[in-house]
Amino acid sequence: MRYILPVYTLCHGGAQRMIAELANRLVDTGHEVLIVMPSQGVVEYEIKARILQVKETILQSRHIPKGDVILSNFYTTAYPAQQASEEGKGLHVRLSLCYEPTFLRDNQYSFPSYHLTPHLLVLSRWQQDMIFLNHGIKGRIVPVGVSRFFHNMHIREQLNGPLRITSIYRKEEGNFSWHREQKYLLAELDLVKAAHPEVILNLITPPGEYAESEDIQFLQSTGKYNIYTPENDEELRYHYNETDIYVSSGSYDTGSLPGLEAMRCGAALVACYSGGNTEYAVHERNCLMSYRYENRLAKDVIRLIEDDHLRLKLAKNGERDSNVFTWEKSYSELERIVNDIVSRFHAN
Repeated sequence: MRYILPVYTLCHGGAQRMIAELANRLVDTGHEVLIVMPSQGVVEYEIKARILQVKETILQSRHIPKGDVILSNFYTTAYPAQQASEEGKGLHVRLSLCYEPTFLRDNQYSFPSYHLTPHLLVLSRWQQDMIFLNHGIKGRIVPVGVSRFFHNMHIREQLNGPLRITSIYRKEEGNFSWHREQKYLLAELDLVKAAHPEVILNLITPPGEYAESEDIQFLQSTGKYNIYTPENDEELRYHYNETDIYVSSGSYDTGSLPGLEAMRCGAALVACYSGGNTEYAVHERNCLMSYRYENRLAKDVIRLIEDDHLRLKLAKNGERDSNVFTWEKSYSELERIVNDIVSRFHAN
């Protein structure tokens, strides 16, 4: 089949990684894939599909060529995808990588975008339930995955020294990161450092965001944190592998991919409940999880610092449980579900 993917950007991030992984596997299995992006979009992942970058900053239906399936994701791509579909350019299927109305501005546009097409794919049961309650559409689940490239390299034993506590930190400017609860994260990490001055605190941020963000540059100037800006997956994998405890403070995520990647690399996970992370994270079995209102993030990190046995047990269980989540499985579900949608549509 010919897939047309209108995509806002392919910068570093969990949603963009999933688009890249699925698009590449579509190409590998013989599908024709064309990614259509606006002029400001960037490509920070290896992409096997052909990319058409238009001159305008806003995608419109006239930018979308004819295909069998138009696979939108973000609400800004859903509108031109639906119009193109109505013009006979292909069947519009939406892969919702986040539920925008509850955490992004302009929800007067993002909310009704979920009424455009009944052909909906989601990442988790939590997201599935939320959209069903709000819109009456029950999306079919395409789970997140982790590449086999991310694995436990068993270097922690060689590093010795103090424990390393790591978290992803994204640019605050622009109000796109409030749901990550990053101010709460820093406050909790301060409590951890006060209780255990010997630990090392690491923050990982995309290089482009570090260059643009005065907030992140200020954090580095305080000397409290090691700020890492991995240029590629090799560097990111190393930072996950040197991490003893990975901390996720986000309170709203349909997939929450970094926590899963960190588990795959052998780090113990301490997380806030964010909805989507319950697909892989189970409190006291393979992580420590708290609700945001409990304000327990620092206490859980300190608990793992002081209890080596528990930390190692959760890390081992997390690494084992993460093996269920592969991009091969994600792609298999995507292809199976889309084939079913297309066959049912043409049968009617």
